[in-house]
Amino acid sequence: MDFEFLSPVDQELLEEIVSVEAHNLGSQIRIHSQRSGMPDLDDVKVAIFSVQENRLAEDYEDEFLNFNGIRKAFYGLFPGNWYVNIADLGTIQKGETAEDTYFALQTLVKELLKKKIIPLILGGSQDLIYAQYRAYDFVEQMVNLVNIDARFDLGDAEKPISNKSYIGKIVVNKPYNLFNYSNVGYQTYFNSQDEIGLMERLFFDAFRLGEVSNNIKIIEPVMRDANLVGIDLNAVHASAINTTSNNSPNGFDGKEICTLARYAGISDKVSSFGIYEYTSGYSETGNMLIAQMIWYFLEGINYRSNENTISAKKEFTKYQVPIDDEVLVFFKSPRTGRWWIEIPFISNSNTKLKRHTLLPCSHEDYLEACNQVIPERWYKTKRKNEL
Repeated sequence: MDFEFLSPVDQELLEEIVSVEAHNLGSQIRIHSQRSGMPDLDDVKVAIFSVQENRLAEDYEDEFLNFNGIRKAFYGLFPGNWYVNIADLGTIQKGETAEDTYFALQTLVKELLKKKIIPLILGGSQDLIYAQYRAYDFVEQMVNLVNIDARFDLGDAEKPISNKSYIGKIVVNKPYNLFNYSNVGYQTYFNSQDEIGLMERLFFDAFRLGEVSNNIKIIEPVMRDANLVGIDLNAVHASAINTTSNNSPNGFDGKEICTLARYAGISDKVSSFGIYEYTSGYSETGNMLIAQMIWYFLEGINYRSNENTISAKKEFTKYQVPIDDEVLVFFKSPRTGRWWIEIPFISNSNTKLKRHTLLPCSHEDYLEACNQVIPERWYKTKRKNEL
C-alpha cells in the first residue's frame, strides 16, 4: 500500500521511544518511518494513523496538530497478552482544502476496510467522521454509527459542514447508508430541544451521561451493533484529560472512557474507530489517557468472540415472550452468555433490512420483556425498518 499523502512517523520520536524499552509497543508495532518506508500490512489487524485537519471546526484556531505526545505515551506502554498485529501508518497532512483531506481519509479507510484491517484514526475536528463514514459507501450494507459525545452534532444540514453539524450531513446526503445513529453520553444543556426532538423523530438512540455512568454495561449491546465508532475527547471531563481546550467540569472519567473504548474493541462488528477533537493543548496526562484508550480498544479486539449470529442461531437458546399482539423472540449464546432480540423481516415494505435480523440486547431487556415492557431499542429499530 502506497499513499503519497501519508507522512512517516517522526524519526527522532522513534529513536527515543524504541531505545527506552525493548519490549514496549513501540518496539513491536510496524511503523511507517523515513528509513524503512511503509510497513508490510500482511496479517495486520489494526492500522493507526493521525489526521492533521481541524479547519471546519466552529471554534477553529490555526494551529499545527502534533500527535507525537500520544504516540510517545502509547509506544511506551506494554502490550497485553495479545495476538493482534498493529501498524502505524503515520499522518495524513492537511490537504490544500479540507475536502482534499476528507478525500485522503476516505480513500485510506476504504482501502483498509477492503483488506479487513481496522483503521484507528487520531484526528483533529470531529467532522472527519463524515469522511470515515463515507468510506463505507462501497460496502453493500446499512451502517450503524456510535458516537461518544456530549453533543448530538446534528446541526443545520442546510449550512456548510462543521464539527457540530456532520451528523446532519450524514443523515441528508446521498447515498443513504445510515441505518442507526447512537449517541453515548450526551449532556442535555449542550443540546437544543429541537435536536433532542429530532433524535426522537428519527428513532435514533441517545444515552445521557448520568444514565451511562450509573450503569455503563448498557452500552455493550449498543457497541456490539456498531460498524464505526467515534469519540469526541470533549466528552471526557476536563480534570480527567487535563487540557486547556476542554473546560467542561462534567463528562466521562478516565476509567469510563477506557471501558467504552474496550466495548468498541470487543464488538465483532466494529470495523473502524476514531478519536477526535485533539488539539495542541493536551498535557502528558491527556496524552496518556488517549494512549490508554487505544490500549483498551486493542485489548477488546483480542477478546472478540467472532459469533456469526446468522449461523449461530442454530446453536443459540431461543426464548419467546408474548407481549400484547407481539411475540418477542430472544436468543442467548451458550458460549458467551450474550443476548439478542429478533427484528422481524417485513416482506411487503421497502425495508432497510433484507432478512430477519438479530439486534444485540441485554439480559435485563429479556427480563423487562417478561414483565411486559417492550425494549425501547427493539421498538426504534422495528420502526426504522418500517419507514
